[in-house]
Amino acid sequence: MVALVLLITPSAEAGAIVGTVQARGPDESAAAGGAGYQSRRMKFLEKIDYAALRDFVVHIAEVAVPVDPARPPRAAVTQKDGAFTPRILPIVAGTVVDWPNADEIYHNVFSMSETTPFDLGLYKRGEDSKSILFTKTGRIDVFCSIHSQMNCVVLVLPNPWFALSDDRGRYAIRNLPPGTYEVRAWHERLPPQVRTVVVPAEGEVRLDFVLGLGGQPAP
Repeated sequence: MVALVLLITPSAEAGAIVGTVQARGPDESAAAGGAGYQSRRMKFLEKIDYAALRDFVVHIAEVAVPVDPARPPRAAVTQKDGAFTPRILPIVAGTVVDWPNADEIYHNVFSMSETTPFDLGLYKRGEDSKSILFTKTGRIDVFCSIHSQMNCVVLVLPNPWFALSDDRGRYAIRNLPPGTYEVRAWHERLPPQVRTVVVPAEGEVRLDFVLGLGGQPAP
């Protein structure tokens, strides 16, 4: 599908999309069944708590809104206490992301992404922060070459109409021109879901999502 290009112009007419996003795992009766799960080798496997999943991103799809390259938006992912914060960062294409290190030890920031591969090398607190300009949409998985537990995702989107859910799964996308939109809900571990919604010239429209995996084979 070809993305639409929309120029943002000041308007008194703007609506909002609000709602919640939840995750649903495979059928618990199937996942819990089978004698194999009680074996010495398998009983210590940790299962995903789907109800506890957070950091859902909801955004308007298939609408491209170019940013002014002379004044690119900026965001930051901080390396602190041996972790990237935030771990999920949604941005609009054309954003510059800074990668400051707040730890006294060295970290490294790199990605093998096809769209935006990079390696910022080793640096620690007090040294100059490194930056990357993200111009292409897509998912960018980022790691530290020294510490295996350090990873984050930069989700580069085609427009600024997106929201990261809060701790209760709630989100809100505001200041949308009235119209019909494809809305995509995303999580790093689950298939995305796309739904169509009509945004009014004023007020809110509610759109809830339940993301999950189906068709799991019985053990």
